[in-house]
Amino acid sequence: MGLSFQILQKKKDLLYKLNILSVAASYDNSCSSSGRKRETPAYGLKNSYLSGIYYTWGSDGRCVPLLKILLTNYCINNCKYCINRRINDVPRAIFSPEEIAYLTVELYRKNYIEGLFLSSGIYRTPDDTMELMIRTASLLRKKYSFKGYIHLKLIPGASPELIAKALKLADRVSSNLELPTEESLKKLAPEKSLPILLNPLKLIRELYENKEIKAPASTQLIIGATPDSDKVILSLAQQLYAQKMVRRVYYSAYIPVNKDSDLPAIEEPPFLREHRLYQADWLIRFYGFQVDELFQEEKNLDLKVDPKLSWAIRNLHFFPVEITKADYWELIRVPGIGPSSAKKIIQARKYGVISEEVLKKLRIPLKKAKYFITINGKPLVDSKKEKTLFYRQTELFSLGKENFSSFI
Repeated sequence: MGLSFQILQKKKDLLYKLNILSVAASYDNSCSSSGRKRETPAYGLKNSYLSGIYYTWGSDGRCVPLLKILLTNYCINNCKYCINRRINDVPRAIFSPEEIAYLTVELYRKNYIEGLFLSSGIYRTPDDTMELMIRTASLLRKKYSFKGYIHLKLIPGASPELIAKALKLADRVSSNLELPTEESLKKLAPEKSLPILLNPLKLIRELYENKEIKAPASTQLIIGATPDSDKVILSLAQQLYAQKMVRRVYYSAYIPVNKDSDLPAIEEPPFLREHRLYQADWLIRFYGFQVDELFQEEKNLDLKVDPKLSWAIRNLHFFPVEITKADYWELIRVPGIGPSSAKKIIQARKYGVISEEVLKKLRIPLKKAKYFITINGKPLVDSKKEKTLFYRQTELFSLGKENFSSFI
């Protein structure tokens, strides 16, 4: 009876920790998709063994379940936007590396998960925390011969030697910058500084360029906690991409979980703004856009219109694009035509005459594109009235009206 009670109590303690540390991890957006509303989680014991299982999209397009938890939500820092800030009165817990390894292997064996996403508050010191995370990954790889996916969140301020060890054990790593400027960090995260936060990314870039690791890191920026504009945020992202310091920047809408005079008073997290930033980020990474092209006098993206259509309305002199002659980079600037559609068009041109019917058979989306293209010099929309209606519906008429005559 005594042994059974001990086993039961151990499982109960493990579930209690799992609930606290899975909720605490839910604010990290570095393995998530964008564009949907996320509820603010609350602490409390739940009757679910599957607490902490999170679904994300893999590079192959599959939806992958991961155990997403913190090692601990104890933290020496006092970041004003963070639920786990030092002064907050919230339930606290810490896993041992052995507990995390046990949980991961048990869930993996039962096909509930395909891997582990492990982050942490800073417990005692950055090096102490990083060592515990490395021990966790080492137990999985060496003791359990775990072949599943491991994503480790690097701890700012940890030694380069420990970061290098983490990289050898993990499939992916990330290191959050959180805020885009030194000024914003000083205001909301006084224990942090941009140079210290950038150090892990620089080390990872060096190891990646030396082919010692398979992929660079990712990072996360919080959106809406500070007055930083979209242009400032995307300029930092563009710089990180250009310097090959990250493979991807994640944008996370600020969720108000603390009361502080330095934090904005908002009723709803800026999820639509987050979505627009992802769209603009996609244009920078895959469409050849520069940040300055996406902004004129304004500093923030339009929430009513996607950034590619917004750019098109502001640059009507670029259109119409002739489908039968345009190169790849011209085609993907057309609203509604992406890399896949552009490649289909170029391939189809090698084998026959392009027509509107051919485009439809190729499943090229023409809902937006038809206003910005011609086929053998012929527009797909002849009606001035229809063009005018579409143009005004974009709610950007005043921004591009000087080029309106050429558009119609």
